[in-house]
Amino acid sequence: MVAQSYETSTRALYAGEMTFASRPGAAAGTPAGAPGAASTSVLVVEDEPAIATAVARRLAAEGWQVETVGDGLQAVDAAARLAPDVVVLDVMLPGIDGLEVCRRIQADRPVPVLMLTARDDETDMLIGLGVGADDYMTKPFSMRELVARVKALLRRQQRAALAAELAAAGSGSAEPPVAVGDVVIDRAQRRVHRGGEEVHLTPTEFDLLLALAASPRTVLTRERLLAEVWDWVDASGTRTVDSHVKALRRKLGADLIRTVHGVGYALEPAGSGAAGGGPA
Repeated sequence: MVAQSYETSTRALYAGEMTFASRPGAAAGTPAGAPGAASTSVLVVEDEPAIATAVARRLAAEGWQVETVGDGLQAVDAAARLAPDVVVLDVMLPGIDGLEVCRRIQADRPVPVLMLTARDDETDMLIGLGVGADDYMTKPFSMRELVARVKALLRRQQRAALAAELAAAGSGSAEPPVAVGDVVIDRAQRRVHRGGEEVHLTPTEFDLLLALAASPRTVLTRERLLAEVWDWVDASGTRTVDSHVKALRRKLGADLIRTVHGVGYALEPAGSGAAGGGPA
């Protein structure tokens, strides 16, 4: 639980946005009229009741089925029972923390996870990404941005599911692997090897690597990567890109992705000898 002064200001912010955004009488699980929206389920894990209620009502206003739980152990049970399409997960929870919840949920069934944190600490963010989170937001946050990021996670999940179906059907439309230096990216099976050894990546890390590999040695801006990988065009999310690049470097090696300070990143195959930037 965070300090009372923070709780008071956060409660006021979320309550104000909830009143603005919610439809009259909206409640968790109430369809909002979007075709097929009611079949989408979201699990919200947040121990602060005011925040949990505001988030749930705002997401329900999109027509999604929403369930909230307030501690880590309940979250693991609810994820197994509901099989949600996306999880909005607070880091600081009673019982077991959000990082352990994410680890257990992903071990049971991979699902997009948006983590909420009260600490703007990059180490915490990298740990969260390392246990399988796809994105994160720092409190207090905009409800509009929260909805946009959840929608982006859902769109990416749908694209990945469609690609998996095509590959399983053996329709011949599956795209061939991408090779950049000693890195091989199997788009059909969503697997990555470097130097002949498989490297486990989260869905977001895979999509980011694939976006960089599509234009090797070409500098891609953070804004472009946000749009291509996260379907998110607001520059406020550029730190998300930075954190995921650092997570990729930890798994694939610091030499693979070059930083061009103030601009973005480029995938540099081993031995390319490029200059003008470096890991950061």
